[in-house]
Parts: sequence; C-alpha cells; structure tokens
Amino acid sequence: MHDQAEMLRKRLGDDKKQAKVCAIASGKGGVGKSNVTVNLAISLAQSGSRVIVLDLDIGMANLDILMGVHSKANIVDLVEQELSILEIVENGPGKINYIAGGNGLNRLFQLNERQFEHFTEQLQVIHELYDYIFLDMGAGVSKDSLQFITAADEVLLVTTPEPTAITDAYAMLKFILKQEPATKVSVIVNRVENTTEGREIGKRIQLASTQFLQKEIQLLGVLPDDEVVFKAVKQQIPYMIHSPSSPVSRGMKQLSDTYKKGSEMKEMQEEGFIQRFSRYFFRKQGAK
Repeated sequence: MHDQAEMLRKRLGDDKKQAKVCAIASGKGGVGKSNVTVNLAISLAQSGSRVIVLDLDIGMANLDILMGVHSKANIVDLVEQELSILEIVENGPGKINYIAGGNGLNRLFQLNERQFEHFTEQLQVIHELYDYIFLDMGAGVSKDSLQFITAADEVLLVTTPEPTAITDAYAMLKFILKQEPATKVSVIVNRVENTTEGREIGKRIQLASTQFLQKEIQLLGVLPDDEVVFKAVKQQIPYMIHSPSSPVSRGMKQLSDTYKKGSEMKEMQEEGFIQRFSRYFFRKQGAK
C-alpha cells in the first residue's frame, strides 16, 4: 500500500495529507445529483484542488457515461479481484479523477472481513492524496448505503423545487439524523427558476430540520434551471467545461467557492472517514 501511495503521490505532486470525504445524495432520483457531483468536482479542480469521485450509485452507476469517458475497471473489480486502487483510478474531464461503479455494485455493501480490509487499505491510499473524495450515492437511502453516508465528513443533499423532491429530501435527512445525529448536512437546491425561490426552499428545509429534528443544517447554494445542462448531458460534456460562462456554471462556481471556504475552516474531527466506516462495519458484523 505504501508503494501505491508513493506512486500516485508523485503523479499528483502532493505530500501526505487527509482528504475531506463528502457523500452527495438525494431523496429521490431525477434531481440532477450526479450532474451536481461531477460539476462541483470540476469547479473545485479548476480552483486548484485535487478531487476524486467514487460512483456508488447502485443501479444507476453512470458517471463515466455522463462524462463521456470509458472505464477499464471499477470499484467492484477492486474488491472482487483484489486490485490496487491505482489500477482503477481514471482520469476524468477538468483534471478530476474518478472510480467507476460498475455492475453488481450492490455487492460492495455486503463485504466480508477480508474484502473489507482490502477495501479500506485501498481507500487509505487515496485518502492521503486528495483534497476531496466525493461519494456519488444512489437516490434514497438503505441501511447499507447509510454506512457510507454517515461515515463521510459531510453530506450534500440535493433537491429541486418539486414538492415530491422536497418531501423526499426531508425524509432522507430525518432518516440520516436518526441513525447518526452528528452528521453534518448541507442542502443544494437545483433547477430553480430564480435565486429567491431556491433560497426560500432551502430556508423551509432548514426551519423544518431545526424545529422537528433539532439539527441546524446549511443551505450551501442554489443552481438555476438552465437549458445548457440538457445540451451538455446530451454531448456527454460536463457543463462547467461545455459552457463555463452559462448561468448554471456561474452558479456552480459560486457554490464551490462557498463549499471550499467552509471546508478550509472546518474543525478537525476525532475520527476520520475510515475509522467511522470501520466502526459501522464491525457493529453490523456483530449484530449478525
């Protein structure tokens, strides 16, 4: 593992460090979560950060298609074939790296102890090499995916102005906080007609969380409903690259600047992602 880290470190030109792990999730499908993930990663990379995205969206693991790139291997191969992380890290657009999800991704949430040890050893390699690790989670939440979500340093919850999306986002927030009240959660409102609409929706979710869940959450930002997004997806080019001066790209730039500033000001946590992830895994094993 040390040799792997040294090799990748030379590629990235960085010293040993610890990445911030962020799970990006949504209460329902179709809110643009994966698009937000990719373009946020690219925006951060454009500002000089080192970012890697892991596709953990069961049933919809399609980040490589969204980016118009091809993956030689994926995260399932990493576990089942005991590959090194270097063999599955791919170069994505805009100087980001990514790891594809692949078919059978649901098996990743059912690791035995040997697979778990290998998986966490490999995660540690990238944990020391990047500024940010984004986990693109599937819509909704299960007891298995919750292990990743609550182990992350932060959760970004993506919603839209649609009433069903708002309701599902709150339901997911409630479920996450019931399992792990200390989880830091921020909300992104996507596809808004105007900034005022997005902020009002964010405030409603914040108020409901404070009143009924006794948890303060942050509205990270809002993104406009921009036809550029559809055009970019159709051409398999992230909109931050396809149309960098478009309203949605400008909105993402502002959102990513806010996110990065908040990340730099964050307090060190007693446990890191891998420690929390391991604790949840062995707790689950003990419950069997």
